[in-house]
Amino acid sequence: MNALIIEETIQTPHVCFDPDNNIFEIKNKSLPEDADIFYEPIIKWLERYCEHPNEQTDFYFKLDYYNTSSARNIAFIINLLDVLSQKHKVKIFWYYHQIDEDMQSNGEQYYETTQVDFELVKI
Repeated sequence: MNALIIEETIQTPHVCFDPDNNIFEIKNKSLPEDADIFYEPIIKWLERYCEHPNEQTDFYFKLDYYNTSSARNIAFIINLLDVLSQKHKVKIFWYYHQIDEDMQSNGEQYYETTQVDFELVKI
């Protein structure tokens, strides 16, 4: 499966899904005007990946900030990973800055909604 790489912009995050190197990462800011349009190809790619995943999938969220519509799509991605984890090894790493209580709280809320191995990483 080909990697999916989307370069970041002022309003959209950097996305790197590279199954050959087991890199699945969304980082920086996610503030697109229409998050559903931005995340649609990302979610479709992940759905295809879930049909033939790696033995282990490590997924990294390294977001500084995201808007409400991005949050819905992030939740959808985490739900996809939750389903994947029923038959394969999946681990989510949620990075947050030590002074960013909102991002820590967001990670804790996602952690509570999933059965995926989930690690909060303070930086």
